Amino acid sequence: MTTSTGIAPDWAGSPISTLHHLGGHVQMLPVEQYPDDSCYVVRLEVPGIDPSRDLTVTVEAGMLLVRANRRPAVPEGCQSEFRYGSFARHVALPLGCNVRDVSAACHNGILTIRVGLEPEHQRDSRAVPVTVQP
Repeated sequence: MTTSTGIAPDWAGSPISTLHHLGGHVQMLPVEQYPDDSCYVVRLEVPGIDPSRDLTVTVEAGMLLVRANRRPAVPEGCQSEFRYGSFARHVALPLGCNVRDVSAACHNGILTIRVGLEPEHQRDSRAVPVTVQP
């Protein structure tokens, strides 16, 4: 039996547990991104992923690409609403990012990537004088 989308429901018929099957698309990783004093920070949720074997980070042409694979930790046939499989996220880096200065660290299911900024793009503050024209 298949639904109108052509997707066969799982054994429980739950739409939540079949979300990861929709269209065969790779799932997105939730992301936070913000500039820091000397770098651009990108944080992604990657709980349950073994970073040493199932996580890759690449940077190319101003884009950061994070790919992850969550392997099932329960016996096959077990009812689970956890999402398993491939996950990916593309993040466009802002102008001024130095793609040769990138570091990544994973701690407690959060992947933190820091991309250095070129010196002229680093945040600093200064007063800008305003001239008054007659």
